[in-house]
Order: sequence, then structure tokens, then C-alpha cells
Amino acid sequence: MMEVLDRIDGVVIGLLIGFECGAPLVVFVGNPRETAIAARSLTELDVSAIGSELALLFEEGDPTRPLVVGRIVAPAHKNRELQVVREGDRVVIMGEERIELRCGLASIILEKDGRVTIRGSHLTSQASGTNRIRGGAVHLN
Repeated sequence: MMEVLDRIDGVVIGLLIGFECGAPLVVFVGNPRETAIAARSLTELDVSAIGSELALLFEEGDPTRPLVVGRIVAPAHKNRELQVVREGDRVVIMGEERIELRCGLASIILEKDGRVTIRGSHLTSQASGTNRIRGGAVHLN
């Protein structure tokens, strides 16, 4: 059984296991509860961070009040830079697993397995010539 602490001083490494009402849910050594605890955060976290290690502090040393101060970044990933190759009027952006373009409510996601997801509050497809939709199956509405 894990030791429950009355007060935690200093940084503790925890794990992000999900979200509840937008708040990150964390587990850590010394957790006074048997379930994850909702934390406050100094850094923006989203579902892609689930499973990541986090640096935690505790408000007034209280183990029931975790504060996420940052995400632990593996050294191999820290120096990874976006690779952009420009050749004349062509720009190539490479990603190993996934590329996401986001702006407000709109997003375009390209995944390694070939899936492409386009989301937005309004979507327009326009062509001065033929506008084709092709696929193994095409579903409308």
C-alpha cells in the first residue's frame, strides 16, 4: 500500500490520466485518495497529454490540492523541430505521427495512417472546374 502524506513540499512527479470538467486528473505517490485528483494547471494540457508525466507542486503543501507546473519532456523529443522545406512556391511540412493545423473552431488533422480530418463550424468546397469527391464509400449526411 502507498504511504499517504499529510503535507508535500517540493516537486512530485505525477501522471495525467484524463480530464474532468476541463480539469486535469492526476495520480502521484502520496495521493491521499484511491482515485485521481483534479488539479489546477499553470500550463495548457489537452487529451494528447494523457499518460504524460507531470511536475506537480501542492498549494500550501496540501496533497489534495495539486498544481501542475509543467509536463516532463523526454530529451529525445525536446530538440525535435518542425521540418519545413521550401522549394520555390512549394512548402513541405513533415510530421512523424500527426500534423494538426488549428485556428479557432477550425482544424485540419493529417495522420500517419492516411486519415485526414477537416473540422469547422462551416465548411466550403469550391471549384471553378469539376469538384470531385472520391472514396471507397462516400456518405453524405
